[in-house]
Amino acid sequence: MANFNKVILIGRLTRDPETRAFATGGLVAKFGFAVTNRKKNTQTGQWEDEPMFIDVEVFNRGETGKLADLVRDRCRKGSQIMIEARLHLDQWNDKTTNQPRSKHKLIADAIQLLDTRTDGGGPGGGGMAGGGGASGSRPTGPARSAPPPPPPHDDSDEYGGGGNSGGDAADIPF
Repeated sequence: MANFNKVILIGRLTRDPETRAFATGGLVAKFGFAVTNRKKNTQTGQWEDEPMFIDVEVFNRGETGKLADLVRDRCRKGSQIMIEARLHLDQWNDKTTNQPRSKHKLIADAIQLLDTRTDGGGPGGGGMAGGGGASGSRPTGPARSAPPPPPPHDDSDEYGGGGNSGGDAADIPF
């Protein structure tokens, strides 16, 4: 039987990332994440938001994986990101009652920053970064900018025509 554990979500951080370094030199960043589902209330006919809050962990993996560094340096409370992650069930015993407890959390494999980057180096970027995992690693890309605007329109063309003076499709040289 085949198994597949992949979640792709777009949402916002509910708190600033908290990082912790390991003795081996690794790093983990933890943060809260919220996504909102919209549903129509059948009684009032109004659309209502139904938020879902999820804990996320991001690790630096391998020599080239710097995903936790990216989150620590570029994400803040309110930052909008896309997460590719896998679900993980965290289980423990409550310290006061010794009752078993559990919750689902996400272990991020890749993150894309969706906010626009400010001059101050704050949140944003549009870059895609990924850690290890079954799909391999993805390089961190530079912030993507909008393509340059097209050149101004010139009615004359190299075929000697006087531009588009109301001719038909046969006047187009291609």
